Formats: sequence, C-alpha cells, structure tokens
Amino acid sequence: MNSIEVNSLTKKFGKFTAVDNISFQIKKGEIFGFLGANGAGKSTTIRMLSAILEPTSGDAYVGGYSIVKEPDKVKQNIGYMSQRFSLYNDLTVEENINFYGGVYGLMGEELANRKAWVLKTANLTGREKTLTGDLPGGIKQRLALGTAVIHRPAIVFLDEPTSGVDPISRRTFWDLIIELSSEGTTILVTTHYLEEAEFCNDIILINAGKLIAQGNPKQLKTNYIKNEIYEIACNNAVDAMDILLNLNYVDDVSLFGNNLHIMVNNKFPGKNEAVLSLDERGIKIKSIDKIVPTLEDVFIHLLEKDNK
Repeated sequence: MNSIEVNSLTKKFGKFTAVDNISFQIKKGEIFGFLGANGAGKSTTIRMLSAILEPTSGDAYVGGYSIVKEPDKVKQNIGYMSQRFSLYNDLTVEENINFYGGVYGLMGEELANRKAWVLKTANLTGREKTLTGDLPGGIKQRLALGTAVIHRPAIVFLDEPTSGVDPISRRTFWDLIIELSSEGTTILVTTHYLEEAEFCNDIILINAGKLIAQGNPKQLKTNYIKNEIYEIACNNAVDAMDILLNLNYVDDVSLFGNNLHIMVNNKFPGKNEAVLSLDERGIKIKSIDKIVPTLEDVFIHLLEKDNK
C-alpha cells in the first residue's frame, strides 16, 4: 500500500522549471530519502506534497488526498519540519507545544498526554518554562520533530532536519525517525549527509528538477556503478587528482577527506602499475585498495554524468 503517489508533478517559476515532470511512490511506513544538491528541487517538491505550494501541472496523492483538489485534507494529515526547526524561539518549550497542539486541534487530556510524550522525546521533562531559543541545537531539533508529530500524523515530511547539528545529535535524531517508522509512520526526508541515506528504505536522486536514480542503498551501489572503485592514500591528493584524470584507465576521480576514490575502466593495468604511474610523477602512494562504492561515489558519478 502506498502512502504517497506522485504523478507527473511539475513546478515552474516564470520560465524556470524547479521540478520537471516527476513521478514516484512511497510505501506505508517507509523512510524515503530524497537527495540532491542545493537547487535540485527537493524543497520545492516537499512544499508541493505538503500542499504549501500549488503545482504548475500534475498531481500527487498524500494519504489518499489530492494536493490539488484537497489541500486542506492533506495539511490535516501530515507533519512537516523544515530545516529551520519551525519553532518560535521567543516562546517557552511548553508554549510551543501548546501552540502546535492547538493548531492540530488537540485539547484536554489528549493534549496533556501528547505534551508529556514530546517532553520525554526531547529530553525536556522539567524544563517546560525554558525559552526555546536557549536550547542547544540537538535538543531543539528533537522538540521540533515532537511538535511536528504531536497529532500522530501518518505521513511526515522532514526537510533538511539535521542541518547544522553535531554528529551525535544527528544519530540520536535518526534513532527517533527509525522508531517512528517502526510504528507505521511514513517519512520523506531530504538530507545533505549521504551517510544518513543509509538508514533509508528507498532513495531518489534528483538533479535540476529531474529524477536521475531510485533504489535502496544496495541497489544504487550495484546498479549505477559497474566499474571498480579504488581508494588511494597519498602525499599530495590535489596534484594526484589532476594526474589521474589524464590517465586513460581512470574514468572519474573524487576527493574523500585526505584520500581519493578513482573509478577505473577495463584498461586498468593493476595496482602496481598505477602506483608506478603516480610515483614517476612525484606522488608517493601510502595505500591503494579496491573498495565497495559508497553512496557518495554513486551520487557524484550520477551528477557528473547527468550534467555532461
């Protein structure tokens, strides 16, 4: 059963096409990753699916409701959290929870029970009177998610929810996302952190408003990269990158921290010959090892291929 069905969805701003005729489905209870560079069309898509933006053409059914014909029904049955946390910094923790509970029509005992859940989830029990603006980023992030799902929506949209928080807070936040998914909540999340996409059941890559790949993490790594990938540790990665790009057996080179990932073709002569090629040009190799492609390898490869 699908929670979301997107059919030929397009959004234009004047002559600029932000989202270009995209279609996909999301199953109930899935964590669905929506990946792309800045300006790729991720946030525009989420705003259309949340019935905040009206599409230029096409339609989507979110929880069974049309975003074109029944936008109010869509809004009542989803949760939405933007990268700016959607909280009021000049209100206390309790005031933010009460406000969002009221927006979604919660009152009395139901509001009290859900407020207690949000406070526990955000680790804020006993700190109800704290100004939200004074909270650390990771705690504020969990509070924002708690208020977004205070009404127990079946579908939640998270637009860059972990932007600007530390790695430990990001991991704690993802534990909460996984918990919500296990309870049957469908979650569509955009992220810049490709290691986070490993937690997703299904992933779409979008570039310049068009979908360029879809699959679970394993499928993306095996279906879209057929060539072997090697990781090289060397003394001068930037110079090595320029040299490698001019070798006939190297199809692609990417910088990963202090190391390089190279995609080789069937002309690859082997590791020893590759080391010799670089050594002759003054690059000292510390190690060269064949590796399993990462999602970042896939992402960079597909973007470069699509932009050619």
